[in-house]
Amino acid sequence: MQINLDGKSALITGSSAGIGLAIAIGLAQTGAHVIVNGRNSNRVQDAIAKVKATAPSAAVDGIAADVSTTMGCDALIAAFPTIDILVNNAGIYEPKPFFDIDDADWGRFFETNVMSGIRLSRHYLAGMLAANWGRIVFISSESAVQIPKEMIHYGFTKTAQLAVSRGLAELTAGSNVTVNSVLPGPTHSDGADVFVRAIAAQTNSTPEAVAESFVRDLRPTSLLKRFATVEEVANMVVYVCSMQASATNGAALRVDGGVVQSIL
Repeated sequence: MQINLDGKSALITGSSAGIGLAIAIGLAQTGAHVIVNGRNSNRVQDAIAKVKATAPSAAVDGIAADVSTTMGCDALIAAFPTIDILVNNAGIYEPKPFFDIDDADWGRFFETNVMSGIRLSRHYLAGMLAANWGRIVFISSESAVQIPKEMIHYGFTKTAQLAVSRGLAELTAGSNVTVNSVLPGPTHSDGADVFVRAIAAQTNSTPEAVAESFVRDLRPTSLLKRFATVEEVANMVVYVCSMQASATNGAALRVDGGVVQSIL
């Protein structure tokens, strides 16, 4: 299968590192004009350089904007008013006991993980429907289906993304626009690496041992039995954004390594 997205523009939020950066690289390699986003301008520029290093002929732009805020989303939309592909990847997570999660935490997670995608989709979906082609992808999580007791606030926002994604897909009926969600499992992203290294330092262990014990003890149903790579997740996203994925709409597509014990 040859995926060709020449002439298409793709905005990936939270793409200065991790899964988002891998998605930006993957889409750039298909010929798409990629727009990198992050909160820090230096990190955005570094990410642009990494994308260009792997896809020298690709058109790559970037913008530093905090999409967890209305102001940040408005700035991004003003800079790039029309796009063909929107990947709502920006997100945060943190393990925290439920009784320690205060109202501010709940609001922060909702604004970042849910409202960022709502605000951007509200603008860009209208243009996609008018053009009769487009792709919106929400990067959710297996935690949307199996809420982790160690970060209930995170799981809640990932379930909310599935609801928004499916609802938006209903608005695309009869068009060449699709809206889907991709659900990664434990993934060796930059954020996960910081988390694993911090625990390793606290427990006088190694990052490799911590990652292995995380999957064994907290995600024992994993069939992969390891963290996925960011590229493995990005491969699914690139496909969902492609012309070939035209019949995939309103779906929740798992790249969870088999963590979720369900056939649907």
